[in-house]
Amino acid sequence: MSRQEIPFYTGIYQPLLDIKNTEKAIKSIKDFFQVNLAEALNLTRVTAPIAVESGTGINDDLNGVENPVRFHVKSADTTVEIVQSLAKWKRLTLDELKIPVGSGIYTDMNAIRPDETLDALHSIYVDQWDWERVISPGERSLDFLKSIVRKIYDVMRRTEWFLQANFPGISPTLPPEITFIHSEECEEKYPDLTPKEREDVLCKEYGAVFLVGIGAPLKNGKPHDGRAPDYDDWITPTEFGRGLNGDILCQHPVLNRSFEISSMGIRVTPASLEKQLEITGLCQRRNLYFHQRLLNGELPLSIGGGIGQSRLCMLFLRKAHIGEIQVGVWPSDMIESCRKKNIILL
Repeated sequence: MSRQEIPFYTGIYQPLLDIKNTEKAIKSIKDFFQVNLAEALNLTRVTAPIAVESGTGINDDLNGVENPVRFHVKSADTTVEIVQSLAKWKRLTLDELKIPVGSGIYTDMNAIRPDETLDALHSIYVDQWDWERVISPGERSLDFLKSIVRKIYDVMRRTEWFLQANFPGISPTLPPEITFIHSEECEEKYPDLTPKEREDVLCKEYGAVFLVGIGAPLKNGKPHDGRAPDYDDWITPTEFGRGLNGDILCQHPVLNRSFEISSMGIRVTPASLEKQLEITGLCQRRNLYFHQRLLNGELPLSIGGGIGQSRLCMLFLRKAHIGEIQVGVWPSDMIESCRKKNIILL
């Protein structure tokens, strides 16, 4: 399937809300969700950067191959990059603000990812709630990770019920509980399927899944999905396999497929950072500012992640294309293909 095609959707689309009511619903979702997320995880809102200085290791390089938008700031005589996410910046900020154990921060993150492949789920513009919370050494466990996931999922369900109360045509679809499955268990269960096909099968069966262990090689020698080596801990062994991170996936009722809402995890220690840099062949990063601070033990232990704002709205409002939620840049043939299916892009 070419990138211009609308993936996983066939037939003529019938949106539940027109554009005006869609805009009202987007604001309702964002206002309700962020207030309740902050309360559930004990987070304080902070202001986020749109750009960070190049060569510091602070910007997120995602899977390690994506190139950020980079430009020179004449008056400061320095080169900066538009953020791709704030995974490492948030950990630095926890230290700078002296946030205590059990508390954290969240922010509205707006990123540009120029290497993104454009389709119905992906845009060059990424908006998400980036959050980070300080933890104790005893909380670096799979049980604690699960407890945080359940709190986030509870906020998602409450937001869905809140939305129905204000827009009665939209009925809740999320199941009462989220199911936890490790990527190694998933590989053993479906060895002949691709990682994305495994996710689709799981979400159709359970409705909502937290897939644990993203980044470490599985038995076939490949990870379930890529993850940069310098924020999530995907190498530490647990009772179920390697990794203290994962993705929240839900069944999308219109697209009839798995739909990623959040990527999150307990963050690396100096020891796990060293191991993950070695595995990925990126040991040269040890000399960067962020990595030096971490390796020297100067940064707090933390857990954190990103929750897609447009993604969450797309799920709750039963939209077939992310361009119905945000104003993006799309190929002309994609716009025409959407129009034929009655998918009106903003």
